[in-house]
Amino acid sequence: MTGDAQIGELMAELAAGRMPPADARVLVVPAPSTTHAAVLAFTAHHLVAADVPDRWIQDQVRYDPFTAPTSPGFLLELGRRAGHQAGTVDVVFIAPAGSANGAPLAVREVLPDAQPRVERARRYRRDVRAWQTLDRAGLIVIGRGLGGRWEASYEVAPVRRGRGLGRQLAATARTLIPPTDTLFLQTSPGNAASIRAAIGAGYTVVGAEVLFGGRVRSDPA
Repeated sequence: MTGDAQIGELMAELAAGRMPPADARVLVVPAPSTTHAAVLAFTAHHLVAADVPDRWIQDQVRYDPFTAPTSPGFLLELGRRAGHQAGTVDVVFIAPAGSANGAPLAVREVLPDAQPRVERARRYRRDVRAWQTLDRAGLIVIGRGLGGRWEASYEVAPVRRGRGLGRQLAATARTLIPPTDTLFLQTSPGNAASIRAAIGAGYTVVGAEVLFGGRVRSDPA
């Protein structure tokens, strides 16, 4: 089974509300097609998606399978073997499709352009689309990312920050995917504003992850 398929099964389990068992296991699967490697962390359970021998990974994390897979030393060595350095450790949120906490914002779909958030999304996701609020103060970007899951990111113009627009964008993003699907968000653990916005928009924390560089081609202009 490919890395994409195995990760996709895990994402489907998370969407159904079923967390991995807290069994201190570190599972190893092939690298996905969207990133050169990935480490997914849950409560006492990890998945390492990389084209690296299972035995090497188990030897590296055996001293502490609860925390070693996201430790700086392991991520540095895994990055060397994968050929791409580790990104940040992000908190991962999920929420079902549909509106939450009031009516969604009025947004219009726009052509993805050279905006940095869109460019990053194109490296890690397929089928990237973007929406903008009518006053252009907010941007939502959605695409198919790790394991084929729906992933969203959003951005608030500096002049509108601190007024709840981030929460509204996160909530509105839930209405922009098929009604039976689940949406994933990732944010740095230090980004308190984004974490509060996600929680306020009805998202739930399921774990953390580290991606090792995107390898999806940009969509044609």
